Amino acid sequence: MRVLLVEDDPLLGDGVKTGLKQAGFAVDWVVDGRLAQLALESEEYALVVLDIGLPKMSGLDLLKWLRQRGNELPVLILTARDTVIDRVNGLDTGADDYLVKPFDLDELIARLRALLRRSNGKSNPMLQHGDIALDMAAHAATQQGRPVELSAREFSLLQELLQNTGRVLSREQLEQRLYGWGEEVESNSVEVHIHHLRKKLGSDLIRTVRGVGYTIDKIS
Repeated sequence: MRVLLVEDDPLLGDGVKTGLKQAGFAVDWVVDGRLAQLALESEEYALVVLDIGLPKMSGLDLLKWLRQRGNELPVLILTARDTVIDRVNGLDTGADDYLVKPFDLDELIARLRALLRRSNGKSNPMLQHGDIALDMAAHAATQQGRPVELSAREFSLLQELLQNTGRVLSREQLEQRLYGWGEEVESNSVEVHIHHLRKKLGSDLIRTVRGVGYTIDKIS
């Protein structure tokens, strides 16, 4: 899952980016509202983590702009502004969640996972497909109840496909969702990860649609 982090504090931004990447997210980090605006116009994200007090364009103005465009991308405000009126303004402007600094990184990650589940119409932290189960909180996979060792990228790729069962995702779409700026992407990286998933979970799980992309079929 690819996240846009909008935070102008260099130490905090670096720490949050590192923590989110360790939790399996791909993270793009920008330090002002205008750069965030450009990123949202050009890239596809699953979530936004947004500070309010930003240079060039405030977080609330950016959020207003996003919602006025009809974009329903989940947004979590992460700010030091902790009064009731600040929280009310943030949520009424269109934020989906509000977390006050200082905060616990584990709580931030849990809140982001909850936002992802809600945006996909799910409340259960488990993704189930036949005998395969993904525990997003524990970042663990099982098949027939037995643990399956997956790399962080394999887990993220499987999660994307399971959250979009019945839909075909192109290699370009998968790359965009799995890799952030500055991360080296080999030309066949998606194919390699899919090859490994098929070896670990069965060759019939992921279907190739020639010339289009990959899909996991819905279970009828």
